[in-house]
Amino acid sequence: MNELKHVGIIVDGNGRWATKRNKSRSEGHLEGSKNLEKLILNISESNIKVLSLYVFSTENFKRDKNEVDYLMNLFTKWFKIINKKYKNKNIKILFSGRKENLDKKIIKEIESLEHETNDNTGLIVNFCLNYGGRAEIVDATKKICSDVINDKININNLDEKIFGEYLYNNLPDLDLLIRTSGEQRISNFMLWQLSYAELFFTNTLFPDFTYEEFANIVNSYMKRDRRFGGTNKN
Repeated sequence: MNELKHVGIIVDGNGRWATKRNKSRSEGHLEGSKNLEKLILNISESNIKVLSLYVFSTENFKRDKNEVDYLMNLFTKWFKIINKKYKNKNIKILFSGRKENLDKKIIKEIESLEHETNDNTGLIVNFCLNYGGRAEIVDATKKICSDVINDKININNLDEKIFGEYLYNNLPDLDLLIRTSGEQRISNFMLWQLSYAELFFTNTLFPDFTYEEFANIVNSYMKRDRRFGGTNKN
């Protein structure tokens, strides 16, 4: 049976969900946040160790300002609400991404969530916010260059393991990536960590993506033949 430590979800389709129902895109994002809350709590009861959620990319700042402002306010309010809840549920919160372009209020809530849940030992939820996979690799490289210049590491000792420790968070590689909404691309998400991940694309728009469908995808993953460049011995 395949090991499943780290699952990533590209949260996609909130806007299209709303458009199909003659609602505003903001209403779609609100429904998506409600569904995400249920999904996280259900997954926290499973054996999965890490859940990385692509909720806002660096490129998403190109969207209409009103939509971006709504999303930032939604994140700020939501992070404030879930703080105590996640602490009590033994869920540990991490954030991956750049803090530049983020409002001080949302940064405050991010730092509070990370601090309050730091000692929790259950599911790790890694929110990828103002995140880009290429940006993460560039930022890691800059840190490595700085440490080499300051004699903190020897460039000849640099390998994949050490490089991974310079990413936003030192997490296991992704085992499974799920993208909702029918789009079949990875959109600059966790490029380093995706090296050998199994990919699954569902047509379900995220507000309709249930834990039952998630569980079915996990069951499908368990049956896949993961060879990591080797051959099937059977």
